[in-house]
Amino acid sequence: MGKRKRKKGLQRKITELLVVDRRLTAAERLGNRFGYMGTGFIMSSPYLLQYDNLGAYTYLIGAILSIPQVWLAKQWNLVVVNLNLLIGYGLYLYQNVL
Repeated sequence: MGKRKRKKGLQRKITELLVVDRRLTAAERLGNRFGYMGTGFIMSSPYLLQYDNLGAYTYLIGAILSIPQVWLAKQWNLVVVNLNLLIGYGLYLYQNVL
């Protein structure tokens, strides 16, 4: 029994033309890993704020780790959000800890 050949529909042909298949560079792979780790820190930070300002430190670490991923992806709005996190919680720690 031979394999049947399926005809590609017009919609499938169009979507294949729109997708570019490429490999990630080393910087992009590293940025993705840092971004996932930074997102984890940012997600856990609100729950850690009550424990001696530990959440503020994890917000700062998360923002620093997330910036390379969004910078390489050219998502400038998220770069600004992460810089806002850095400035806001940096000032918070400066005023409350020092």
